[in-house]
Amino acid sequence: MDLISRLNTEATLLRARFEVLSRQSSNGLKGTSLSDLGTDLPRTVDLQNSIKRNETYSRTMDQAGARMSVMQTALSRLSAIATEFRAEISTALSSSNTNSLVTVQSRAKAALKEVGQLLNTQLNGEYLFGGSDLANPPIPDPDGLPTSTMANTIATAVTGLTNANATAVNAATLAAAQDTSAGNSVFSAFLEDPAQGAGEARRSVPVSDGERMTYGIKANANGSANSTGDTTGSWARDLLRGLMTLSSLTDTQMQQGQGFDAVADSLRNIFKSAESALAEETGSLGAVQKQVEAAKTRQSDINTQLTGQLSGLTEVDMATTLTRLQATQTQLEASYRITASLANLTLTKFL
Repeated sequence: MDLISRLNTEATLLRARFEVLSRQSSNGLKGTSLSDLGTDLPRTVDLQNSIKRNETYSRTMDQAGARMSVMQTALSRLSAIATEFRAEISTALSSSNTNSLVTVQSRAKAALKEVGQLLNTQLNGEYLFGGSDLANPPIPDPDGLPTSTMANTIATAVTGLTNANATAVNAATLAAAQDTSAGNSVFSAFLEDPAQGAGEARRSVPVSDGERMTYGIKANANGSANSTGDTTGSWARDLLRGLMTLSSLTDTQMQQGQGFDAVADSLRNIFKSAESALAEETGSLGAVQKQVEAAKTRQSDINTQLTGQLSGLTEVDMATTLTRLQATQTQLEASYRITASLANLTLTKFL
């Protein structure tokens, strides 16, 4: 190969190197496709997959965090309702205060509807207290709660109150609140069915590979809370039972004196049980919220590290690249000048 041919070959190699360095200085990447990464390809793919997976976890945790925040707002109001009625019964409702019942009874009926609406809380079209049945309300008819079969059954028991049967009346209201059969329960058929909502696990959110955090609460059953005292075992059922019983009381029952006071005492305990369980529920959900936030922070820190490692495999050192680009350009220009000079040589010029 003569001198000019060798120079042309070297110039071709320099041009190819110059084009690569120009592209790298423009986009900061070592190559335009994964195949350009050579032996770094397997590690690069692993890092990219890990980053995408962690980003998915973070988005999922963001969505769960939004749900939990809305749930906390609903639980807070439900707790306030239990507290309000427990306090009012303790301070005002008794057979000796004949004016106390009318106002409390009216407010109890309104509170029943509000409780139903709170248990039907939604976010982005999902019912948050409906278990996996996200599209349907856990309380099918919240505005009809005061006239529901459960309310009528409780009212029938309360109507028969005497000074001697308060215990039996309380037992009857308890049984009505615990009745899960179709037509008697105010909750959705899905939630009450052991083969569906009643038997399914609570909703949870994946926070990393093999790790989930449970946060779901179904309208008809406690989540993490443990109801104690005069209870159905469910703070929601207790709250509904108390409000329905209170709504059913009339002057006739108030005239029973001892029997009325016994029912009022039971109502205080019912609302107290609901209040305590809701406080526990709120606290447990708050703890999960903190754990999810900590997991999000952990995933973010991990992704920062992985992104740094990925950059080391796929991105160029810009300062080094620009230096090499300038040097290659200088070499290429020199090669062009030498080639041009040799091509213009003549025998006369040579002599």
